[in-house]
Amino acid sequence: MSTARKDVHNSDIPAICRACEARHKGVCGALTPEQLTKLNRFTKQHSYQSGHELLSAGEDVHRYSNILRGVVKLSKLLADGRQQIVGLQFAPDFMGRPFREQSNVIADAATDVRVCSFPKAVLEELVRESPQLEHRLHEQTLDELDEAREWMLTLGRKSAGEKVASFLFLIAAHIDPELDVHEGPIQFELPLKRSDIADFLGLTIETVSRQITKLRKAGVIEVENNRTVIVPDLERLRSACERDD
Repeated sequence: MSTARKDVHNSDIPAICRACEARHKGVCGALTPEQLTKLNRFTKQHSYQSGHELLSAGEDVHRYSNILRGVVKLSKLLADGRQQIVGLQFAPDFMGRPFREQSNVIADAATDVRVCSFPKAVLEELVRESPQLEHRLHEQTLDELDEAREWMLTLGRKSAGEKVASFLFLIAAHIDPELDVHEGPIQFELPLKRSDIADFLGLTIETVSRQITKLRKAGVIEVENNRTVIVPDLERLRSACERDD
């Protein structure tokens, strides 16, 4: 039986948590059945359509969330109104910053999104009593720091072709937490419009379209209906992230 399913019949764990695949890889995987039960008393699941604003910059934070499905776009706003995409989050990422009173980013649903949310005060109390949860949050923060450094490398040093391949690899590797990315083709809908992809990568829309076409003609990806991307071989796409053919 897979790790993700090993406690699916454990009656000590709340039913909603037993059915949650994101829990095992997310921060809730560090909680005991008793702590999950405590958190579950205050937990609510919500679904949002693409384009819905989940969090505003400067907004007081009262709840945190685990992403169960979909892609969340993180942006920063400049004083003159310009907006820059600074990151993407996927299931089972934790959305929010513990012990911070206000949000410093805008979080929008890039696709249809489902989240599991809980009060800020309840989670922070669990953090204080659970070293394992504190460690898991710390570990995720360090992972995000590593990813940010990798993305700085992508934006600063990679060619246009490598940037677009890196963006597609990012989506393919994270779009479905239940998917074994090493088995079979990976299929997904582009979570951003071409203009947003261009903004994220510091390229023009025309360059993004041209590089996607090059990857398609090289057989690295397949494209259907202009938004559906199929990756037959993830390792080949990974190679394209560091070599501009």
